[in-house]
Amino acid sequence: MPAPKELDPSASLAALYGAKLRKLRIRAGLTQRQLGDKIPIAHSRIAQFELGNEVPPEDVNGKLDVLLDADGDLIDLWGHIKRTPYPDWARRYMNLEQQAHRIEKYMAHTVPGLLQTEPYARALLSVARPSVGAGLERMIEARIRRQAVLTREAPPELWVILDEAVLRRRIGSGATFAVQLEHLLDVMATRPHVTVQVLPFDQGEHPLLGGSLTVLSLPNGSDVAYMESSHSGELAEAPEAVAAYALAFDHLRAQALPPDQSAEVIRAVMEEPPRDVRLPTRAQRRKVAQVQLQQHAGRRLRRGR
Repeated sequence: MPAPKELDPSASLAALYGAKLRKLRIRAGLTQRQLGDKIPIAHSRIAQFELGNEVPPEDVNGKLDVLLDADGDLIDLWGHIKRTPYPDWARRYMNLEQQAHRIEKYMAHTVPGLLQTEPYARALLSVARPSVGAGLERMIEARIRRQAVLTREAPPELWVILDEAVLRRRIGSGATFAVQLEHLLDVMATRPHVTVQVLPFDQGEHPLLGGSLTVLSLPNGSDVAYMESSHSGELAEAPEAVAAYALAFDHLRAQALPPDQSAEVIRAVMEEPPRDVRLPTRAQRRKVAQVQLQQHAGRRLRRGR
């Protein structure tokens, strides 16, 4: 049997939780399978908890605390993890972001956090993290606090490419979105270390259709790349992988509009009248769904003859 994987409790709160869980399990004389059977959950989940790859649901954590006679230690640790505004994979990236002297971003769907207004961030996080509850204010505060990197004495160079979808998909109310676009224009006009380009729809396919990308250039001469979705992120540090992402960003930089034309596009979007989108009412949608169900049932009956 292979030796258990070495744990580093200092790596993150989740890793600290995992190390504590393993210590308590071994003290209780239980295998991962035996502990899983007592809850009951698959023993592979116990392994993931101990490795810090997954945090147990609250009810499972409560059972673990009782079964392992943890005297509330696991409950306290779990609470600390859930109160942290950002998950471990995001905190690692944000630490590197604060060190970078150059930040290059392609944003597929939203304005980057470094350029978001507070109302825009609130509207976005309320939807992207619907279960955050009381933690929403901490997340907003942490996001706005990160923006101080752009106003410090020696700020990094920030180069942002916004997909046209960022300008077309309204986040929050019309007023909230208008203020956000106005903020983008203000940053472009007043901060020479910030460059914003718009990648128009008519450029067609490109290398980063899979999601948003950030490339960070660090003081030690190394670069890291970060691929992000709304609920997860992947940090690439291998030179070959980072070089491939950086090349993809360069392709987009060449396809995007120059900064002055990009500003004109943002202004044009702000001046467009609200679109009158004739969406069907809820009653109309329900009626269509009922007709589709009846048609589907009819096809099943005919096939069964």
